[in-house]
Amino acid sequence: MPLRPHARSGQDIFEILVHENADMLTAYLRSSLGSSSDVDDLFQETMVVAWRRLSDYDRSRPFGPWLRGIARKLILAHYRKKASGPIWCTPEVLEEIDRRFEKLSNNAGDSFRDRVEPLLTCIQRLSERLRQVIELGYGREMSYREIARVTEEQEETIRKRAQRAKTRLRECLQNAGVNQ
Repeated sequence: MPLRPHARSGQDIFEILVHENADMLTAYLRSSLGSSSDVDDLFQETMVVAWRRLSDYDRSRPFGPWLRGIARKLILAHYRKKASGPIWCTPEVLEEIDRRFEKLSNNAGDSFRDRVEPLLTCIQRLSERLRQVIELGYGREMSYREIARVTEEQEETIRKRAQRAKTRLRECLQNAGVNQ
């Protein structure tokens, strides 16, 4: 039976779902992997597997958790292959990360970006020095030692600053009514 002009093809639907979930998947992978190239590689691999297994997807359920399930299996396989996965990257840890993402997906908002907007707002409210530590540590995946070298400060100073930044972010999010 030919598609009606207003009906969407499987590829169109897949592209829409991917677009809606790309930021979430990237954040999920970043929280589980050590390098940006691994994040990029596993993002692509997750999309390929999802496309191939699209017929297995239950359309009555949310797409994001299904996509994270695929990514979780790929992350574990990635660390098994390397035989050098961090101790913290166990199936239990990945399940906990997934539970946190699930809670986040239940927040109001049309997109993942809308749902993380309170965090982005809180980051912008930090002082320049606190924001710098967050952006270098999480945005550029730099260690405290690397941040100290770049900022020409003591590593212990950076550690304390990062702790203060995290505390201020937690307080800001609580004041904004975001449950953690």
